This record gives sequence, C-alpha cells and structure tokens, in this order.
Amino acid sequence: MELRRNMIFEFTKLGTYVKVCAVDEETGLEAIVTCPATLSRSNMEQHAINRLNYLKKKKKEKDGYT
Repeated sequence: MELRRNMIFEFTKLGTYVKVCAVDEETGLEAIVTCPATLSRSNMEQHAINRLNYLKKKKKEKDGYT
C-alpha cells in the first residue's frame, strides 16, 4: 500500500450514495468513486485512494515505466 500524501477529498451526497473525488496534490491526478452513504468517511477515502493508486499504476504502465 502506498503512503498517504497530501490529498484533497470532495464528498457529494447523491441519494443513498456519496460521490468521492480524490486529488493527489503532487501529481494532479484525480479519481472518482461512488460509495454507499452508510460507509464511514475513512472507508470512503480509502476506496478513493485505492482507485487513485490503480490509476497511477496504469499511467506508469502507459508511459512505459515499470
């Protein structure tokens, strides 16, 4: 698991779901996930961080880095 760096989170309630937007301040990369509104804030943040890490990995692969 990657260490948590400076990130910005935005939470938008959409009925029974919450849209979570996470932005890595260092790279500017953004990830958006939807979660059930019943999850805790920390769980929602972790889902967004996991998605962001996945996107960073895919970007590295696309750019030719391993």
